[in-house]
Amino acid sequence: MKQRFGDRVFQAANGLFLGLLALVTVFPIYYVFIVSFTDPSEFLLKKFVLFPQKWSLEAYEYLLSTKAFPRSLGNSAFLAVIGTLCSLAISSSFAYALSQRRMLLRRPLMLLVLLTILFSPGIIPHYLLVRELGLINSLWSLILPSLANGWTVLLMKGFFDSLPAELGESAAMDGSGAVRTWLTIILPLSLPALAAFGLFFAVGYWNQFFSALLYLNDAAQWPIQVLLQNMLKSASTIDLTIPGQAVEAPPSEMLKMASVIIAITPILLVYPFLQKHFAKGAMVGSVKG
Repeated sequence: MKQRFGDRVFQAANGLFLGLLALVTVFPIYYVFIVSFTDPSEFLLKKFVLFPQKWSLEAYEYLLSTKAFPRSLGNSAFLAVIGTLCSLAISSSFAYALSQRRMLLRRPLMLLVLLTILFSPGIIPHYLLVRELGLINSLWSLILPSLANGWTVLLMKGFFDSLPAELGESAAMDGSGAVRTWLTIILPLSLPALAAFGLFFAVGYWNQFFSALLYLNDAAQWPIQVLLQNMLKSASTIDLTIPGQAVEAPPSEMLKMASVIIAITPILLVYPFLQKHFAKGAMVGSVKG
């Protein structure tokens, strides 16, 4: 059946609009990428480069040779790895406990989880809690208050509810305790959900910014996002100097572009390996429970 002329015009216009929208979305990322790899002399000469004649890694080499930038990368890596592992352990164990219908105080605990979703204490009580715990100027101030959230716990609980109850019952008949059943049977079957929620946690910890501004006064504790924000808002490159060496820095705009590329690369590299688990793990827990 042939399409009508009006349908073809609509599809062509729709394709053109979406193509332009995609171009507008991709172009800033493309420009940041190109400028970060452009030779400094060519950038200083042209200022606006779309197709560089000479490629260079000078901006990346300079950033990674400084003291502040690798240190901030290490802080963000610590948050992403340790924070994600701790959050997965706490959230999954709590969600599995809530999925056990014979658990003591199950309903009151479920009510408390729901209350954390509906009501938030706000910034000031949060800050006072972190201060009383002695976590100011510590990276743990960005991990411990964010170990679990009600929405993630409920989704994980829904995933555990979707698993056959006979698995736990047969394990109990064989003498397996609740912790051993969770570690040896439930968690291996929950890899899709753990991968999906692990990606959520990792992105959240890697992008820690506002909480870091509140709790981290020492620049040595800054994660990459805080350092990047200070670089982008400053006309200079703040303290990004190579200690003990008189090395001329590349243009500040190139350093900013290179820092943006470095900041987004780890998540872009991790996502393809978790993509096959992402859709399945994120949806299963949301349709039951």
